[in-house]
Amino acid sequence: MVMHTPPRPGRLVRQECLEALGLSVTEGAKALGISRQALNNLVHEDAGISPEMAIRLEKAFGSTADTWLRMQAAYDLAQARKKKIDVERFVSA
Repeated sequence: MVMHTPPRPGRLVRQECLEALGLSVTEGAKALGISRQALNNLVHEDAGISPEMAIRLEKAFGSTADTWLRMQAAYDLAQARKKKIDVERFVSA
């Protein structure tokens, strides 16, 4: 079965928030109240979305913090499923 890997939410921040509004990383970082480096790491997919960042994105761009966190969790879960995790299932006696 082929599994679909969801995109990193940082890509969506870059495309749907910054680029769609014509904002630079510097302008977006200032609006979010974070460092330019922190936003740069997010949009270049070197960092994920924390609960605090999700709230900042919610306030700045309108999507709910829950939505941002669900996207991050979906990405993280897809990455974890790619790893070989060897665990035996417990069965009741």
